[in-house]
Amino acid sequence: MERDAEATRRRLVAAGRAEFAAHGLNGARVDRIAAAARSNKAQIYHYFGNKAGLFDAVWDELVEQIVVGVPLDVDDLPGFAADLSDLYAQFPDIPRIVTWQRLERGEALNDLGVAEVRERTAAIAQAQAGGRVSTRFEPEILFPLLAHLAMLWAAANPEVLTVVDLDDRARRRDAVRRIAAALVE
Repeated sequence: MERDAEATRRRLVAAGRAEFAAHGLNGARVDRIAAAARSNKAQIYHYFGNKAGLFDAVWDELVEQIVVGVPLDVDDLPGFAADLSDLYAQFPDIPRIVTWQRLERGEALNDLGVAEVRERTAAIAQAQAGGRVSTRFEPEILFPLLAHLAMLWAAANPEVLTVVDLDDRARRRDAVRRIAAALVE
């Protein structure tokens, strides 16, 4: 029974992730999530309390995916930004859900995310104090610049993407890396 319950929960989170990426929290429909998860609406309420609770579970999973998937290497901050950009290209639902979270659940902070930002900012400060990273930008500015630079292509409007015409992932990665290098050198 335990395995079935966990499998149901995982299916609901996966279905919720797809639904929230497409429609956000307010536009998502529990009927569609339940159907996609081969479950029922009652299970959403049982496991997560409500639709917002499911969104928070999806958000927690995404934060963990980012934190675990893209560790910070203060000696290669351009590589960090490029790797994060690659993650967003590989999983285009992440930038969409990041945007929806900011718009619809910005007050609901993820403890791991906050702790990681603090840790990563402190690591940059330490590298700056040791002369390994430029002090042009304070760590509390530099880290978000790198994080948002990584999401550049996912956040750009279609007109910009048409004019820039960087469809090749390797070229996009190189651009992110070069811009990040200019920020930290």
